[in-house]
Amino acid sequence: MRSQVVIIGSGPAGLLLGQLLTNAGIDNVVLERSTREHVLSRVRAGVLEEGTAAMLEEAGAGQRMRREGLPHDGFDVAFDGKHHRIDLFNLTSGKRVMVYGQTELTHDLMDTRDRADAASVYEAAEVTPHDFDRDAPYVTYEKDGATHRIDCDFIAGCDGYHGVSRRSVPESAIHSFERTYPFGWLGILADVPPVSHELIYCNHKRGFALCSMRSMTRSRYYVQCSLDDHLEDWPDDRFWDEIRRRLPEDVAGRMTTGTSFEKSIAPLRSFVAEPMRFGRLFLAGDAAHIVPPTGAKGLNLACGDVRYLFDGLRDYYIGKSTAGIDAYSARALARVWKAERFSWWMTTTLHLFPETGAFGQRIQEAELDYLIHSRAASTALAENYVGLPF
Repeated sequence: MRSQVVIIGSGPAGLLLGQLLTNAGIDNVVLERSTREHVLSRVRAGVLEEGTAAMLEEAGAGQRMRREGLPHDGFDVAFDGKHHRIDLFNLTSGKRVMVYGQTELTHDLMDTRDRADAASVYEAAEVTPHDFDRDAPYVTYEKDGATHRIDCDFIAGCDGYHGVSRRSVPESAIHSFERTYPFGWLGILADVPPVSHELIYCNHKRGFALCSMRSMTRSRYYVQCSLDDHLEDWPDDRFWDEIRRRLPEDVAGRMTTGTSFEKSIAPLRSFVAEPMRFGRLFLAGDAAHIVPPTGAKGLNLACGDVRYLFDGLRDYYIGKSTAGIDAYSARALARVWKAERFSWWMTTTLHLFPETGAFGQRIQEAELDYLIHSRAASTALAENYVGLPF
């Protein structure tokens, strides 16, 4: 079998790249080691930058998002018992974000790919890229007891942090940067109305909290917790009591509680692998970088990579130019590091660290007080939150 581009991984980055390539008439195959049902069962981010939403529209997969998604013109920052609104729309001259769950986005991209009759292989075992440092790369995988080979021009590694793409690169050719954080996020999903129509980010002496949602009847809430905690330590009643302690009284008083149907503890880390191109293999999304979820950048950063990679591949096949693919790594990393900085800043400003103490808490409060009273500081936050331009 032959394809112009082989895409490893059927998360949002892989599916979005595949659909954009398909629409442009560029042949591609998506290989996924898991089942389609498993991919759709993963609970992930839900805040989309304007650029991400526009790319879904460009791919022909944005209809349900526009119909069911929740446009947000701002969000609240809470500290010292009060909350203050960051007016994204006015601070960025009319930009906003869209709250739309990653599971729904993935479903929409899968359905769009199905309608286009584009090739996807699920439960592809032992996926392995070969000869990507030469002019004729290929990918092998096992399926139904047989080994299959796809010859191609390029390989796009969109298979996440633990995927095979980055692991296939010689250690001497890649430089990794990493920071792990000394806490996690305990998150729940519950079919209860959200406590606010916009997100609330909360700095508190007991730790960070976040009030989010997936719809007007389904809420997503988080509290900072110890990495030593276990889910059995956190029955629903304890979670609801704890998050209400961390919120301003007026917010806590109107919170609707209920039985959670999903609960997890996620560690936080920052990670970047450089470069993001190795001959004819390109890394995109979590295969190349991880951000803590505080700034809502993970999914959006992956879609930014897809923007640059698709533009480069389109120019290669249609414009007969290698300039775009040659510039891919540098362009993507410039945006990646800005998002890493922003996510690090949000995390350090809003969370309780072991060394925070009383002095550190006052410094955080001073930083937040400056943020809400300085238009310049608020604008910098808003510009990064809605997404820097591609």
